[in-house]
Amino acid sequence: MTASALFVSCQKNEDNSGKARLEIRLTDAPASYDAVNIDIQKILINASDGGNIETGWVEVPLLHPGIYNLLDFRNGLDTVLANADVSAGYVNQIRLVLGDRNTVVIDGASHELKTPSAQQSGLKLKFKTELVAGVVYRLYIDFDASRSVVTAGNSGQYILKPVIRAYAAAVGGSIKGVVLPTVAATQVWAIQNTDTLLALPDAVSGYYFFGGLAAGDWRLVYDAQTPYRDTAFNVPVTPGAVTALDTVFIRQ
Repeated sequence: MTASALFVSCQKNEDNSGKARLEIRLTDAPASYDAVNIDIQKILINASDGGNIETGWVEVPLLHPGIYNLLDFRNGLDTVLANADVSAGYVNQIRLVLGDRNTVVIDGASHELKTPSAQQSGLKLKFKTELVAGVVYRLYIDFDASRSVVTAGNSGQYILKPVIRAYAAAVGGSIKGVVLPTVAATQVWAIQNTDTLLALPDAVSGYYFFGGLAAGDWRLVYDAQTPYRDTAFNVPVTPGAVTALDTVFIRQ
């Protein structure tokens, strides 16, 4: 099998057992301001299971801590805040920790947005979902900028009282399996329409893994070195699920 005419994305050979991939994205509802700049410094998730909700907080590293203009992410647009492997299981809450450089721009003039409690403990968002190991999830933090900026009486000051909705969605499904013997140096290809992914099985165990696959049938092609023979078959993928295949034995 040749890859010269294919769009190829090489995947890691393991699924980081016990971990789910969590991609956190920021989006926003429309608002009639010039800009609403939010200083995002940390994101934490709480995975405590029925115990003290104040324990079990785990920080998810941000790609770029700093200021985000919420109005850049309206009408279906979003940006990735974090992308990391986290322990599988239930997530109960999210904590969004802001800095003190929050502003709203109205008619070209910038005004400070006071956030008295957000800087210390963070904004707690009620949120509960189960993260399944080996599955990729997108978690959306959906700010409502219009309702989040409040005028403080006649003082001319503005207060940030965030109105936020958080929700998650599984990004396709996953496939894992083993191909033997390892001396066949088999490459495993997953193909669906114009998408072609490559996994290089572990040299000792023969284990391979594909994550974040779109729903539907994928053609798995096992490309082995001579004198071993190639083989191929279709595998259905379900969103939010890991499809574990029987061991594939490559024959001469």
